[in-house]
Amino acid sequence: MYLIFDTETTGLPKRWDAPITDSDNWPRCIQIAWQLHDEMGQLIEHQDYLVKPEGFNIPYDAERIHGISTELAEADGISLAEVLEKFNIALSKTKFIVGQNLGFDVNIMGAEFHRMGVDSPMGTMPVLDTCTEVTASLLQLPGGRGGKFKLPTLTELHSYLFNQPFAEAHNATADVEATTRCFLELVRREVFTKEELDVPKEYFKEFQDRNPQEFKLIGLKHINLKAASEKVREQIKALQVDDTPTVVSESDKADFKAAKFAHLHNHTQFSVLQSTIGIGNIVAAAAKNGMPAVAMTDTGNMMGAFHFVSAVMNHNKAASGKNKALVEAGEEPTETEVKPIVGCEFNICENHLDKSKKDNGYQVVLLAKNKAGYHNLAKMASIAYTEGFYYVPRIDRKIVEQYKADIMVLSGNLYGEIPSKILNIGENQAEEALIWWKEQFGEDFYLEVMRHNQEDENRVNKTLIEFSQKHNVKLIATNNTYYLNKRRCQCPRYFTLCKRR
Repeated sequence: MYLIFDTETTGLPKRWDAPITDSDNWPRCIQIAWQLHDEMGQLIEHQDYLVKPEGFNIPYDAERIHGISTELAEADGISLAEVLEKFNIALSKTKFIVGQNLGFDVNIMGAEFHRMGVDSPMGTMPVLDTCTEVTASLLQLPGGRGGKFKLPTLTELHSYLFNQPFAEAHNATADVEATTRCFLELVRREVFTKEELDVPKEYFKEFQDRNPQEFKLIGLKHINLKAASEKVREQIKALQVDDTPTVVSESDKADFKAAKFAHLHNHTQFSVLQSTIGIGNIVAAAAKNGMPAVAMTDTGNMMGAFHFVSAVMNHNKAASGKNKALVEAGEEPTETEVKPIVGCEFNICENHLDKSKKDNGYQVVLLAKNKAGYHNLAKMASIAYTEGFYYVPRIDRKIVEQYKADIMVLSGNLYGEIPSKILNIGENQAEEALIWWKEQFGEDFYLEVMRHNQEDENRVNKTLIEFSQKHNVKLIATNNTYYLNKRRCQCPRYFTLCKRR
């Protein structure tokens, strides 16, 4: 018997070599499908289940790939305990487990069995994989590691065997159907050896006699998961219609009109190979736009801090002199004096001393409140380079805790810890991160909101606003600028857009 199975998950692990007992490392299974075939390739059963998310949600980046939303899984899924029970029954009927790059799926299900404390024979069962050096040598695709042939994707293998493309649906039942077709065809062509299949030599002749033609798909109807997710969302939205209009008071409107915007997340020429903004230009642009302050938050370093503060002081001296002359002449002052805010966008990883694996961490903005805060930023930037540098300069939470005095924190862009976890891991983990930052910095912690009309950013902003209301954390509008004006680059992160609120 051959059990071919595939999973869809909440994402990818941080470490591929981590044991299945490391529950925080391995993502959750949200769909599993399998086909059970006898030794002659005949279909015995096929199953497909969505898994109800219990204690977690499906992050946006995972949903964007396979289309399974938290709402769809909650509406149509069954409990993990029930899924594991059914899967164990299927495992009890087979001799081999089969799949495309099956190691990942085995680890995913192994981690789920571990979380539930359920025993399973899966970990000791023989594996037959359609993605190996053997199939790579069949297709002979260039680009593999060490000069070897590249391991084939399911699409590439399917096209080679049947001269017919298969667009991987990222729907477990569709991928299982195509994987099964490829696997059985490989058996028919004797690509798997009798030792691997643990069969007598005459097995292949009997298999070929029973299956003289190339294998076909079994003809399953596959659900469009993205469309199903949208349908469920529309149904939920229809039940939650709130006709109560949002009322903004006149005093709030007046406050907004009087509010002065200041850029607090800017990269300069000292963000090497990233930004084109000169120190003098950023000061001049802030003054021109009537901004009372401007921050410098270069990536991982504070090499431009002295030049930045000096440029602001020189500007303020000239502006003050001009305003004084205007006042003495009976005219209104026209020049804006600017407050310099020194900061840094740090890469904050799990352990800045661990160089056994690549971990660039999350990009979080730290701002100095005063001179003591500046000294603490300088210490952290120094540690990031002298002790933590591995691909990028890095610090970790312990360093932040040690030097957090007189510091303000912005949650960062989409690569910040909280936004990144919303998109890639789950809202529960993102909320846990928010709680940690708030515990450390209290009123000096801000949730950073950017608007570039990106779908992922819009999804993050919605959650950040909910977190802000739930945890009483202030929101702050930023833009993460790398360019001074629109003419420099077509990227939406240019300087002048920041005034849109």
